[in-house]
This record gives sequence, structure tokens and C-alpha cells, in this order.
Amino acid sequence: MELFSLAFFSALFTIVFIDLILAGDNAIVIGMAARNLPKQQQKAAILWGTAGAVCIRIIATILVVWLLRIPWLLLIGGILLLWIAYKLLVQENQHDNIQAGNTLWQSVRTIVIADAAMGLDNVIAVAGAAHGHLLLVVLGLLISIPIIVWGSTLFIGLINRFPWIIYIGSGILAYTAAKMIKDEPRIKSVFQHNALLSWAFVVLMVSIIIIAGLLTNAARSRKNKSRESR
Repeated sequence: MELFSLAFFSALFTIVFIDLILAGDNAIVIGMAARNLPKQQQKAAILWGTAGAVCIRIIATILVVWLLRIPWLLLIGGILLLWIAYKLLVQENQHDNIQAGNTLWQSVRTIVIADAAMGLDNVIAVAGAAHGHLLLVVLGLLISIPIIVWGSTLFIGLINRFPWIIYIGSGILAYTAAKMIKDEPRIKSVFQHNALLSWAFVVLMVSIIIIAGLLTNAARSRKNKSRESR
């Protein structure tokens, strides 16, 4: 991939969007971890906690980018990312186990540890979208950090107001996953010489994930209505 080419900026946009669409949990964790602090310390906890979490995430993503070069791991990563795309559509947020810190460094530690535990989906998605380009990983995170820190509440409100944004995000994740699977060296030749099969595979993966999410959410909604009517 050439530096600052159309493909480069397309991948960068995908990484930033993935960072944002998967940042909802991070915003909730940051808010809950710092909620017991005085207001003047909350900003410091958010900044230091986010900085620590981002450093760990950059290192983890670079490690995953390297690991994805091992035979068959690109295929495994793509399949795992398909599951993450589906989970994004059907997950019910549970954050009862996030303990609020009573001191600045307790809150920072909570933010860093919780983000590291929850950030696997983001790391795999970004590593897949970067196509082995480490500069894209770093640039994508640097662009999305200010938005995650200062604009995550706004972005969460936007998603709540327009739920279809989640489906776009899930579709992008599924698209990235399909490309990862197609790029697996052991099976790449199957798609490389057949453009129709290649695009049909991508469309099929995206369709399966979005339809599965819609069906699961519809079934859950019917179940909840049935409970409420009793």
C-alpha cells in the first residue's frame, strides 16, 4: 500500500471509524472509573487513563499485526472478527463490575486495566484493517483519541438517536473480516483470479452478519414484550 494513496486514506478512515464504533464501552468505563473523583481530578484521570490505555493498545495491535503474518492466523482473525461484528449488534452492555476509584491513580489504573481487558475486539479489527501497515495503526489511534476522550458521550448519543449507525459499523467490521479471510495466503489464490467470487464472498459475509443481528434483536424484542405483557 503506497503512503498517502487513496487505498491508504480509505484504510485510515476505516480504522478511525472502527475505533469510534467500538469506543462506546470505553467511554462508559472512563466515566464510571472517574465518577467518584473531584471534578478537577476527573479530567486528569481521563487523560492519563486514556493515554495509558492507548499505549497498551498500540503495542497490542502491533503485536497482532505481526502475528497475523503467521499462516492461518489471518483466517482465524477474520472469523473472530465476524463474531465481533455480530456481537456488536446484539450485545447488552453490562458494566456493573467497574469499580469507581477514590484516588486519581486508582481511577487511572481501573481505566487502563478495563480497557486492556475489553480492547481485544478493537485490536483485532484495527490490525485487520491496517493490512500490516503500522503507520496506519498509530495514525488511526492518534486521530480517534481526542474524539474518544472528549466526544465519546456525543458519539454514544448519536448512536442512541440513530441506531442504524451500529449496523453500518458492523457491516464495516464484517467487510474487514471478509478481506482478512480472503488475504489468508493459503487460500488467497481461490479469490485472486475470480473477482465475482471475491465480491460475492464479501457481500455474503456482510449480509449474514447483519441479517443474523436483525433476527436476534427482533427475537429478543419479542421475548421482552412477552415478559412485559405477563
